[in-house]
Amino acid sequence: MSRPLRIQYPDAYYHVTCRGNEQRKIFRDAEDRKEFLCLLARSAEIYEVQVLAYALMPNHFHLLICTPKGNLSEFMRHFNISYTGSFNRKYRRAGHLYQGRYKAFLIDKENYLLEVSRYIHLNPLRMKSRESFDQRWQDLLTSEATSLPGYLNKKNRKDFVDYNTILDYFGTEGGKSSRGYKKLVAETIEKNIPSPLEKGKGTGIVGEKNFIEQIKQLFEKDRKGKKSHREQPAFRQLDKTWTPEDLIDSYLKLVPKTREELISKGKQSPDRAILMELLYRFCKITQPEIGRLLGGVDYSAVSQARKRLNIKMENDQALKKKFSALQSKLRKMS
Repeated sequence: MSRPLRIQYPDAYYHVTCRGNEQRKIFRDAEDRKEFLCLLARSAEIYEVQVLAYALMPNHFHLLICTPKGNLSEFMRHFNISYTGSFNRKYRRAGHLYQGRYKAFLIDKENYLLEVSRYIHLNPLRMKSRESFDQRWQDLLTSEATSLPGYLNKKNRKDFVDYNTILDYFGTEGGKSSRGYKKLVAETIEKNIPSPLEKGKGTGIVGEKNFIEQIKQLFEKDRKGKKSHREQPAFRQLDKTWTPEDLIDSYLKLVPKTREELISKGKQSPDRAILMELLYRFCKITQPEIGRLLGGVDYSAVSQARKRLNIKMENDQALKKKFSALQSKLRKMS
C-alpha cells in the first residue's frame, strides 16, 4: 500500500502529529514543554507558518497549522531537528527522538477546521487517568499543555498562536467568540462526536468529497511526472496575490456595480456569490472575513452561498461561463 501523497501548496492547512520513538516520552517535565513551544514559535517565525492549535501529550504532539508559503516539509524538518537536539543535549542522549517521519493530514478548512481544532484540544481527555472526568475537564481549561486556555481567555494567549482564524467563526467580540468556542468543544464530550481524522485515512485528506477529488486529481498528475504542480493553472490560482479590497474594486468595475448595490442585493444574489467565491480563491482570507467585507454577512451564509453557486454552475453553463470569464479577466489584471 502506497503512502498518502505529501501535499504542499500555499495557504494549506494541516493536522500534524509526531510520536516518540518506541512510544517513549518526548516531554518529561514542564520545562520540556516550555522549550518545545519556544522552538515552535521560532520555527514558525522563520518559515512564516501560522500555528492555530497545539496539544502536547507525554509521548506525542498535535499541531494545527497553515503554511502560507507551501513549505510544510521544510518547516517540520527544521522544527523537529531543533527540538530533538535540545532534548538530547538536556538528557545526555543520542539518536532519534521521534518514531519515523511526522504524519500530516491536509484539512478542508471551510468544513473541518473547527472540528480538527477541538479534536486536538480534547486529546488530554482521551488519556487513561485515575482522576475524575470533571476534574480533568477543569484542568484542561487552564493547562498549558494545549492552546485551549488561550481560546477561552485572552490572558492565557501565546504570542505565536493565531487564535482569530478559528474564533472569527463565532463573531468578532472576544467574550462572545470564546464562549462560542467553549460550547463547541464541550459538545464533543456530550455527544461523543467521532474524530474527524477518520475521514483522512487512506488519502491523507480530511475534507468533503469535492475537495478530496480536486486535490487528488491535481497531485496524481504531479506524481506521475506529467507536470509540476507549480505549473498547473489550478495551483497558480492557489498561490493568491490579490488583497481583498483590490479584488473587490476590480470586480465592481467588471460587473459593473457599486459596492452598495452589491451588498444590498438578496442573500442569493449570483453576483455577490461570485464575488465571495473569487475572494476565497484569490485572497488570503477566511469566510468570516468575507462576510464582514460584504456587509456583515454571517460566515455560514457565505459558505452556503458559495456551495449554491458551485452546484448551480455544474448545471448552468451560462453562469459557469460568466464565472470563468470574470476569473480570467482578474488573473490578467493581477
